[in-house]
Amino acid sequence: ATVLAAEAVGAAERALERTLDHVRRREQFGRPIGSFQAVKHRLAEVYVQVQAARSAVSYAAWAAGARAAGTEGPGAERAGGLALAQGLDALRLAASETVQLHGGIGFTWEHEAHLYFKRAAGDELLFGPPHRLRSRAADGAGLFGAEGVGAPGR
Repeated sequence: ATVLAAEAVGAAERALERTLDHVRRREQFGRPIGSFQAVKHRLAEVYVQVQAARSAVSYAAWAAGARAAGTEGPGAERAGGLALAQGLDALRLAASETVQLHGGIGFTWEHEAHLYFKRAAGDELLFGPPHRLRSRAADGAGLFGAEGVGAPGR
């Protein structure tokens, strides 16, 4: 799961880079579309998601190494699944914004923006939606079970 999460983060980061390059070059109303506040806000949201996913993957990789060395902490076995959920979210958002911000050309199947979109959709079909991955991790941790957050008396 950690390796797949790293792959999703890499794809999301590359989609963001390509979109940033496009919005710097594409002009509308005599100025680059990347200079518009609405575009900046959308790309900032993608950047935050990608960085959060990168952080989750870094922790999951560290946890996998610690687990292999026998020095793991609590919850290390679920870190990969949670990183995958975060990575899939980041890839889905980055791919969607890539298609949207490329405009009409981004909607064509021939443009490479659709490769990221197809990858995000395919990964979600293969690994399940991120909310299910998070739910599975919460169940494994007993977060909402007899002794968890939703337990009587807590």
